[in-house]
Amino acid sequence: MSIDRSRIRVKAMLIAPNAAGSAHAVSLNVPTAENPNGFHRLIGGSVEHGETHRAAIEREVAEELSATIGDLRYLGVVENIFRYEGEAGHEIVFVYTGRLDPEPAEAGATLTESNGEIVPVVWRSFADDGEALPLYPAGAMELFRLEGAQPAP
Repeated sequence: MSIDRSRIRVKAMLIAPNAAGSAHAVSLNVPTAENPNGFHRLIGGSVEHGETHRAAIEREVAEELSATIGDLRYLGVVENIFRYEGEAGHEIVFVYTGRLDPEPAEAGATLTESNGEIVPVVWRSFADDGEALPLYPAGAMELFRLEGAQPAP
């Protein structure tokens, strides 16, 4: 299924810490022209017509991971203007934090996109020490830190 990138899309995404508070779950996406080694993206997806962004993140997590979110907390909004395979994209992203139940496995976890594509889920360190892959949407982790949601080391 092709995505129409000519419109601003509304998304809801989740920063989902592990029980230890040392990492958060992200999808591992395939290489693109802009990111030849791939990239990480927060869990979540599009807000559907008539749906609140809170309902969207709960639905997306249920559909993609067969999970629920505990301690769900709204952090704020980031605007994500980007290029994907040469095409311009623009998203308004409502960012949340909360704990996934069940928590994805340390290795071998996946999520299922709405088009049926299976995407790996990995744990990205909050420290980001030496992390080679970029995280999207840019600015989401800054919201997390500003709100004091950063887990203790």
